Amino acid sequence: MTSLPKQAAQAMVLAAGRGERMRPLTDAKPKPLLLVRDQPLMQWPMQALARGGFTCQLVNTAWLGEQIPAHFGDRVSWPGLPEVQIHYSHEGQDFGQALETAGGIVRALPQLDEVFWVVAGDVFAPDFVFTAQALQRFAASPALAHLWLVPNPAHNPGGDFGLSATGQVLNLAKGTPGCVYTFSTIALYKKAFFAHCGLPFGNPEGVALALAPLLRAAMDRGQVTGEAYAGDWTDVGTPERLAQLNHS
Repeated sequence: MTSLPKQAAQAMVLAAGRGERMRPLTDAKPKPLLLVRDQPLMQWPMQALARGGFTCQLVNTAWLGEQIPAHFGDRVSWPGLPEVQIHYSHEGQDFGQALETAGGIVRALPQLDEVFWVVAGDVFAPDFVFTAQALQRFAASPALAHLWLVPNPAHNPGGDFGLSATGQVLNLAKGTPGCVYTFSTIALYKKAFFAHCGLPFGNPEGVALALAPLLRAAMDRGQVTGEAYAGDWTDVGTPERLAQLNHS
């Protein structure tokens, strides 16, 4: 009897980072499993994805990575939501370290769909809605990446990018006029975005690669679109921000 082929993941939840700025909280627990309002931080985007119908998700792991599949398993159900099937990309287990964002995504590409969501497991955006319409609109466009941007928060006053009136994300220097947005980490990508990143498909050697330079180069080619997001958003980067969320 042949087994059915594994479904391609529609979304990737980034959960491999060390969380240095969150120490000592992350000395014994991976940052995405820290509790925000009585549930693991990464569970918020996982549930939001499931709510939008994206029920096949991939999680990458590294630091204390064995704790994440021990918590969620390969399938998980939450009240009122469809069951979620979880694939894993164990960077720490396979290579002894996290592969940075782009390196981790390229490593996971064989398990991902042609068009897929990516969201960081340490960002709290409880009101964000993942929709099939957004994915289909992006899939039909010539863009290779579509980013959701937030107004610059207090911890990143110089910003990351600009946004044109026509929805092109602009590669602007931090602190320059127009650099008024910060990347939320929530994005849609096509596999083709990573075709010329310098790494072979699946990143078999486990090379670490940053995402920002790839995004900036693609912006200069006009291949990155985006939109502003005005909902609640917190990069849970420090124990203080975590405490603030849990007392608000």
